[in-house]
Amino acid sequence: MVLRGASLSPARAMKLSVVMPVFNERATLQEVVLKVLAVSLEIELICVDDGSQDGSREILAQLQSEHPQIRLVLQPQNMGKGAALRRGIQEATGEYVIIQDADLEYDPAEYPRMIEPLVQGKADVVFGSRFLGGAPHRVLYFWHSVGNRALTLLSNCLTNINLSDMETCYKVFRREVIQAIPIEENRFGFEPEITVKVARRNLRIYEVGISYWGRTYEEGKKIGWKDGVRALYCLLKYSIKEPQTRPIAPASPAPDAAR
Repeated sequence: MVLRGASLSPARAMKLSVVMPVFNERATLQEVVLKVLAVSLEIELICVDDGSQDGSREILAQLQSEHPQIRLVLQPQNMGKGAALRRGIQEATGEYVIIQDADLEYDPAEYPRMIEPLVQGKADVVFGSRFLGGAPHRVLYFWHSVGNRALTLLSNCLTNINLSDMETCYKVFRREVIQAIPIEENRFGFEPEITVKVARRNLRIYEVGISYWGRTYEEGKKIGWKDGVRALYCLLKYSIKEPQTRPIAPASPAPDAAR
Protein backbone atom coordinates (compact mmCIF):
# COMPACT_ATOMS: atom_id res chain seq x y z
CA MET A 1 0.00 0.00 0.00
CA VAL A 2 1.31 3.44 -0.91
CA LEU A 3 0.37 6.55 1.05
CA ARG A 4 0.60 9.92 -0.71
CA GLY A 5 0.49 13.33 0.80
CA ALA A 6 0.20 12.02 4.36
CA SER A 7 0.95 14.46 7.18
CA LEU A 8 1.03 14.10 10.92
CA SER A 9 -1.35 16.01 13.15
CA PRO A 10 0.51 18.52 15.37
CA ALA A 11 -1.74 17.31 18.24
CA ARG A 12 -0.01 13.91 18.14
CA ALA A 13 3.28 14.29 20.03
CA MET A 14 5.71 11.41 19.59
CA LYS A 15 9.43 10.78 19.37
CA LEU A 16 11.19 9.14 16.44
CA SER A 17 14.52 7.44 17.07
CA VAL A 18 16.75 7.64 13.99
CA VAL A 19 19.54 5.03 14.00
CA MET A 20 22.39 6.03 11.70
CA PRO A 21 25.38 3.70 11.22
CA VAL A 22 28.46 5.67 10.13
CA PHE A 23 31.65 4.37 8.54
CA ASN A 24 33.99 6.82 6.78
CA GLU A 25 31.27 9.22 5.60
CA ARG A 26 32.90 12.60 6.23
CA ALA A 27 31.90 13.91 2.77
CA THR A 28 28.16 13.70 3.48
CA LEU A 29 27.91 13.33 7.25
CA GLN A 30 27.23 16.90 8.34
CA GLU A 31 24.67 17.47 5.60
CA VAL A 32 22.68 14.31 6.33
CA VAL A 33 22.69 14.98 10.09
CA LEU A 34 21.34 18.50 9.56
CA LYS A 35 18.67 17.14 7.20
CA VAL A 36 17.56 14.65 9.87
CA LEU A 37 17.41 17.32 12.56
CA ALA A 38 15.43 19.64 10.27
CA VAL A 39 12.47 17.20 10.14
CA SER A 40 9.38 18.58 11.92
CA LEU A 41 9.23 15.79 14.48
CA GLU A 42 10.75 15.16 17.88
CA ILE A 43 13.96 13.45 16.81
CA GLU A 44 16.43 11.33 18.74
CA LEU A 45 19.39 10.79 16.40
CA ILE A 46 21.57 7.86 17.44
CA CYS A 47 24.79 7.93 15.42
CA VAL A 48 26.81 4.74 15.71
CA ASP A 49 30.32 5.26 14.40
CA ASP A 50 31.64 1.91 13.20
CA GLY A 51 35.38 2.52 13.53
CA SER A 52 35.69 5.41 11.06
CA GLN A 53 39.24 6.56 10.26
CA ASP A 54 38.51 9.51 7.97
CA GLY A 55 37.54 12.11 10.58
CA SER A 56 33.87 11.09 10.81
CA ARG A 57 34.15 10.55 14.57
CA GLU A 58 35.45 14.06 15.10
CA ILE A 59 32.66 15.53 12.94
CA LEU A 60 30.08 13.60 14.95
CA ALA A 61 31.57 14.76 18.25
CA GLN A 62 31.37 18.38 17.10
CA LEU A 63 27.79 17.96 15.91
CA GLN A 64 26.82 16.32 19.19
CA SER A 65 28.19 19.30 21.12
CA GLU A 66 25.98 21.61 19.05
CA HIS A 67 22.77 19.55 18.92
CA PRO A 68 21.39 17.88 22.08
CA GLN A 69 19.19 15.57 19.97
CA ILE A 70 22.29 13.62 18.90
CA ARG A 71 23.51 10.60 20.84
CA LEU A 72 26.91 9.33 19.76
CA VAL A 73 27.83 5.66 20.16
CA LEU A 74 31.37 4.54 19.28
CA GLN A 75 32.12 1.00 18.18
CA PRO A 76 35.61 -0.14 19.30
CA GLN A 77 36.45 -1.16 15.71
CA ASN A 78 34.79 -1.68 12.35
CA MET A 79 32.22 -4.41 13.03
CA GLY A 80 29.79 -3.92 10.14
CA LYS A 81 26.47 -2.21 9.45
CA GLY A 82 24.38 -4.91 11.11
CA ALA A 83 26.44 -4.72 14.31
CA ALA A 84 26.10 -0.93 14.35
CA LEU A 85 22.33 -1.16 13.85
CA ARG A 86 22.01 -3.78 16.59
CA ARG A 87 23.78 -1.42 19.00
CA GLY A 88 21.82 1.66 17.96
CA ILE A 89 18.42 -0.03 18.03
CA GLN A 90 18.91 -1.18 21.60
CA GLU A 91 19.77 2.41 22.57
CA ALA A 92 16.54 3.82 21.07
CA THR A 93 13.90 5.35 23.34
CA GLY A 94 11.36 6.78 20.85
CA GLU A 95 7.95 5.32 20.02
CA TYR A 96 9.24 4.46 16.55
CA VAL A 97 12.67 3.56 15.16
CA ILE A 98 13.84 4.27 11.61
CA ILE A 99 17.08 3.30 9.87
CA GLN A 100 18.99 6.11 8.13
CA ASP A 101 22.19 5.72 6.10
CA ALA A 102 24.75 8.54 6.27
CA ASP A 103 25.27 8.85 2.51
CA LEU A 104 22.41 11.12 1.34
CA GLU A 105 20.83 8.41 -0.84
CA TYR A 106 17.60 8.68 1.18
CA ASP A 107 15.74 11.87 2.10
CA PRO A 108 14.84 12.42 5.79
CA ALA A 109 12.08 14.83 4.71
CA GLU A 110 10.04 11.70 3.96
CA TYR A 111 9.92 10.56 7.60
CA PRO A 112 6.39 11.92 8.22
CA ARG A 113 4.98 9.88 5.31
CA MET A 114 6.93 6.82 6.40
CA ILE A 115 5.58 6.78 9.94
CA GLU A 116 1.98 7.68 9.13
CA PRO A 117 0.71 4.03 9.03
CA LEU A 118 2.35 3.50 12.44
CA VAL A 119 0.86 6.64 13.97
CA GLN A 120 -2.57 5.62 12.68
CA GLY A 121 -2.21 2.25 14.42
CA LYS A 122 -2.41 0.35 11.12
CA ALA A 123 1.14 -0.98 10.89
CA ASP A 124 3.93 -2.46 12.97
CA VAL A 125 6.60 -2.06 10.30
CA VAL A 126 6.85 0.21 7.24
CA PHE A 127 9.24 -0.35 4.32
CA GLY A 128 10.15 2.57 2.09
CA SER A 129 10.04 1.37 -1.51
CA ARG A 130 12.22 2.86 -4.24
CA PHE A 131 10.04 1.16 -6.85
CA LEU A 132 6.62 2.55 -5.89
CA GLY A 133 5.21 6.00 -6.58
CA GLY A 134 6.44 8.84 -8.76
CA ALA A 135 9.25 10.29 -6.62
CA PRO A 136 12.60 11.13 -8.29
CA HIS A 137 15.21 8.39 -8.69
CA ARG A 138 18.76 8.75 -9.93
CA VAL A 139 19.47 6.40 -12.86
CA LEU A 140 22.43 4.15 -12.06
CA TYR A 141 23.44 0.48 -12.23
CA PHE A 142 21.22 -1.89 -14.22
CA TRP A 143 22.59 -5.09 -12.65
CA HIS A 144 22.09 -3.68 -9.16
CA SER A 145 18.41 -3.24 -9.91
CA VAL A 146 18.19 -6.74 -11.39
CA GLY A 147 19.85 -8.22 -8.31
CA ASN A 148 17.62 -6.22 -5.97
CA ARG A 149 14.44 -7.36 -7.69
CA ALA A 150 15.63 -10.96 -7.80
CA LEU A 151 16.39 -10.94 -4.06
CA THR A 152 13.03 -9.30 -3.34
CA LEU A 153 11.24 -11.93 -5.43
CA LEU A 154 13.00 -14.76 -3.61
CA SER A 155 12.25 -13.09 -0.28
CA ASN A 156 8.57 -12.89 -1.18
CA CYS A 157 8.51 -16.54 -2.23
CA LEU A 158 10.08 -17.63 1.06
CA THR A 159 8.02 -15.36 3.34
CA ASN A 160 4.70 -15.15 1.44
CA ILE A 161 4.60 -11.35 1.64
CA ASN A 162 4.49 -9.08 -1.41
CA LEU A 163 7.19 -6.46 -0.89
CA SER A 164 8.55 -4.49 -3.82
CA ASP A 165 11.91 -3.49 -2.25
CA MET A 166 13.31 -5.81 0.40
CA GLU A 167 16.79 -4.24 0.28
CA THR A 168 15.62 -0.69 1.03
CA CYS A 169 17.44 1.17 3.82
CA TYR A 170 14.28 2.93 4.98
CA LYS A 171 12.54 0.63 7.42
CA VAL A 172 10.62 2.02 10.39
CA PHE A 173 9.33 -0.05 13.31
CA ARG A 174 7.40 0.28 16.52
CA ARG A 175 10.22 0.34 19.02
CA GLU A 176 8.98 -2.62 21.06
CA VAL A 177 8.78 -4.67 17.85
CA ILE A 178 12.33 -4.12 16.62
CA GLN A 179 13.88 -4.33 20.08
CA ALA A 180 12.26 -7.74 20.58
CA ILE A 181 13.81 -9.16 17.38
CA PRO A 182 17.35 -10.54 17.84
CA ILE A 183 19.67 -9.24 15.10
CA GLU A 184 22.44 -11.68 14.26
CA GLU A 185 23.99 -10.37 11.05
CA ASN A 186 26.97 -8.03 11.42
CA ARG A 187 27.21 -6.66 7.89
CA PHE A 188 24.77 -6.05 5.02
CA GLY A 189 22.83 -9.23 5.78
CA PHE A 190 20.65 -7.14 8.10
CA GLU A 191 18.07 -6.41 5.35
CA PRO A 192 17.15 -10.01 4.43
CA GLU A 193 17.46 -11.15 8.04
CA ILE A 194 15.06 -8.55 9.41
CA THR A 195 12.64 -9.05 6.52
CA VAL A 196 12.33 -12.79 7.20
CA LYS A 197 12.04 -12.27 10.94
CA VAL A 198 9.36 -9.60 10.55
CA ALA A 199 7.38 -11.86 8.21
CA ARG A 200 7.68 -14.85 10.55
CA ARG A 201 6.13 -12.79 13.34
CA ASN A 202 3.00 -12.04 11.29
CA LEU A 203 3.45 -8.31 11.81
CA ARG A 204 1.44 -5.75 9.90
CA ILE A 205 3.71 -4.48 7.12
CA TYR A 206 3.08 -1.45 4.91
CA GLU A 207 5.08 0.05 2.05
CA VAL A 208 5.46 3.74 1.20
CA GLY A 209 6.96 4.99 -2.06
CA ILE A 210 10.11 7.06 -1.54
CA SER A 211 12.68 8.94 -3.62
CA TYR A 212 16.20 7.64 -4.10
CA TRP A 213 19.39 9.57 -4.85
CA GLY A 214 21.81 6.68 -5.40
CA ARG A 215 25.55 7.26 -5.53
CA THR A 216 28.33 5.64 -7.54
CA TYR A 217 31.29 3.67 -6.23
CA GLU A 218 33.46 6.71 -6.97
CA GLU A 219 31.18 8.70 -4.67
CA GLY A 220 31.58 6.18 -1.86
CA LYS A 221 29.05 3.38 -2.43
CA LYS A 222 30.17 0.34 -0.41
CA ILE A 223 27.83 -2.57 -1.16
CA GLY A 224 29.06 -5.05 -3.79
CA TRP A 225 28.29 -8.40 -5.39
CA LYS A 226 29.61 -10.34 -2.39
CA ASP A 227 26.96 -8.66 -0.26
CA GLY A 228 24.35 -9.85 -2.76
CA VAL A 229 25.59 -13.42 -2.32
CA ARG A 230 25.43 -12.99 1.45
CA ALA A 231 21.87 -11.64 1.16
CA LEU A 232 20.89 -14.78 -0.77
CA TYR A 233 22.47 -16.96 1.91
CA CYS A 234 20.69 -15.02 4.68
CA LEU A 235 17.31 -15.37 3.01
CA LEU A 236 17.71 -19.13 2.85
CA LYS A 237 19.27 -19.42 6.31
CA TYR A 238 16.64 -17.47 8.23
CA SER A 239 13.75 -18.88 6.23
CA ILE A 240 14.82 -22.34 7.41
CA LYS A 241 15.74 -21.58 11.02
CA GLU A 242 13.28 -18.83 11.98
CA PRO A 243 10.06 -20.25 13.52
CA GLN A 244 6.61 -18.81 12.94
CA THR A 245 5.61 -16.85 16.04
CA ARG A 246 2.64 -14.87 17.25
CA PRO A 247 2.84 -11.12 16.58
CA ILE A 248 3.57 -8.61 19.30
CA ALA A 249 0.34 -6.94 20.43
CA PRO A 250 -0.29 -3.84 18.29
CA ALA A 251 -0.27 -0.40 19.82
CA SER A 252 -3.58 1.43 20.15
CA PRO A 253 -4.35 3.88 17.32
CA ALA A 254 -3.51 7.50 18.01
CA PRO A 255 -6.57 9.42 19.30
CA ASP A 256 -6.62 11.75 16.30
CA ALA A 257 -6.10 8.92 13.76
CA ALA A 258 -9.60 7.49 14.26
CA ARG A 259 -11.38 10.71 13.38
